[in-house]
Amino acid sequence: MINAAASVVASIPSPSISYFDIGPLRIHIYALCIITGIIVAVLWTNARLTKRGAEPWVVIDIALLAVPLAIITARIYHVLTHWNFYFGEGANPWSALFIWEGGIAIYGALIGGAVGAWLGCRWTGIRFWTFADALAPGLLLAQAIGRFGNWFNQELFGLPTDLPWGLEIDYPNPAWPIGLPEGTLFHPTFLYEVLWNTLGVLFLVWVGRRFTLQWGRLFGLYLVWYSAGRIVWESIRIDPSDIFLGLRTNVWAAILGVVIGLVIFFLQKRRHPGLEPSPYVSGREWKAGQAVQSSETDDFVDVSEPPTSEAEGVSATSTPANK
Repeated sequence: MINAAASVVASIPSPSISYFDIGPLRIHIYALCIITGIIVAVLWTNARLTKRGAEPWVVIDIALLAVPLAIITARIYHVLTHWNFYFGEGANPWSALFIWEGGIAIYGALIGGAVGAWLGCRWTGIRFWTFADALAPGLLLAQAIGRFGNWFNQELFGLPTDLPWGLEIDYPNPAWPIGLPEGTLFHPTFLYEVLWNTLGVLFLVWVGRRFTLQWGRLFGLYLVWYSAGRIVWESIRIDPSDIFLGLRTNVWAAILGVVIGLVIFFLQKRRHPGLEPSPYVSGREWKAGQAVQSSETDDFVDVSEPPTSEAEGVSATSTPANK
């Protein structure tokens, strides 16, 4: 059995705070991690889309729909897969709304975000799969950043371990497994996922450039990479979760993620062997400088060339015939 002596060897300490106050406002570090990840993903996706020829910052129009839907469905997914925690005996049902306490499911976010991104792409004319490929590495990096929120909240850790990088968790803790002595160390699943996701970002950037993956194939690889790692990390986590056929619900979701990613990759490769002609759907193309935007005045200014003397003569001779 793992005991307190294990903590003497070496370990990863958990942060002593999970929030701080600025006047009457309480700032949760978990939320800051999520927001930072979103900002990083938006900035990087904008750069990648612009490089493909899309209008600069068109990603904002898409994110305005995708991000709120992703957060809402992420919370709904988490609550549905942890039903007894929020609606079981002795639970506080209102806590299902306390998103700042943690509890955002990535796969729920992917579902809602995909719907929002599809609507945003329809609105802007951007090809959905072009956007998905541009988003893939930034999304994986955002997920890596977001996992630090679990570290600050001291949640979603793994099985007990005596490895040198065991994670320290404050005792008592609402997430502390019953029967384990104080000083027990746990697998830092947040760190495993951070490292895996960061390595995945490097892989996606390299493979995307090396093979010019388009038509959603890079996003398909993102799903495979992230979900394959999630199968492992989810299997060693000990936080409460609904079990279906002997596996945690998120393990099944991760398995499904791998399958969907492979289907997207190979199906799109077969359907679209060539390169995308444009980041825009046909008829919705945008070109830099195609329109003059006047932000200094409301007046219309005709900048066309004045008529030539020959044109004036023709106009003058043809005038009587119009009477």
